[in-house]
Amino acid sequence: MNYSKRYKVFELANVVLLFLIGFASLYPFYYIIIYSISDPMQASSGIGLWPKGFTSQNYQTVLKIDNLAHATFISIARTVIGTLLTVVCTAMFAYGLTKPILPMRKFMYRTVVISMYISAGLIPAYLLITELQLKNTFLVYIIPMIIVPFYLILIKTYMEDLPAEMEESAFVEGAGYFTVFRKIAFPLSMPILATVAIFQGVNQWNSWVDNLYYATDSNLMTLQLMLLNLIQTQSVSASVIDSNLVNTIKVTPLSLQMTITVVVVLPILLVYPYFQRFFIKGIMLGAVKG
Repeated sequence: MNYSKRYKVFELANVVLLFLIGFASLYPFYYIIIYSISDPMQASSGIGLWPKGFTSQNYQTVLKIDNLAHATFISIARTVIGTLLTVVCTAMFAYGLTKPILPMRKFMYRTVVISMYISAGLIPAYLLITELQLKNTFLVYIIPMIIVPFYLILIKTYMEDLPAEMEESAFVEGAGYFTVFRKIAFPLSMPILATVAIFQGVNQWNSWVDNLYYATDSNLMTLQLMLLNLIQTQSVSASVIDSNLVNTIKVTPLSLQMTITVVVVLPILLVYPYFQRFFIKGIMLGAVKG
């Protein structure tokens, strides 16, 4: 077999392999989607590539949950506010740690890194949250994660590689550290900040443990904890949600789980492509000339 034939065989094998990997990665979520729009009774016998008996009853059942809109608002609010504050505060702290003029910067940095390996545990954390009067407040979703050590390391490492000439030029023109951070360091660090925003946004959106332990007020219940409680009941049907639907399609626990999974995951999938452009955009390209 000559070189061209071997190359074609190798290329074909690559295409087939990548197709199989892509199919194996995407099919589970595709399966969840088609299951959520299938007739629960028909889907219980198994589905393949197409939904069985298309219906929106599963989503109607989920949307009829009491206080669903308020829980969704709480989840969106903590995700947006928490992510923004985490990115800004962590970036500001990381920028300060890159400056030798900051007193005890090495001690502070090492202390933050050590906290990644040593944790006091749940009971001291609960006592601290209670002592700080954060329990049963919206801030309990924000303050504990406003500085994340892992993100701090990522941002600090990235900012240390920024061209020093740009900051020096700004200082010569009379700019202060905050101005340099706001107009130079922060914008030029957008690729890593977007990455951190995605990580933290997913963490905030999926988080329910802090709601379970620290926010027992029903007005602070997040969408994730509400849906988790709903899944654990394992007995929801359309007739329970609305007496007018007694003779309609019954919602099984499995179909409900599939529908809830789509509801929880879909917002992240819609937001992710917007931030992905920052991963490949070369903001630093051509920033320094001469």
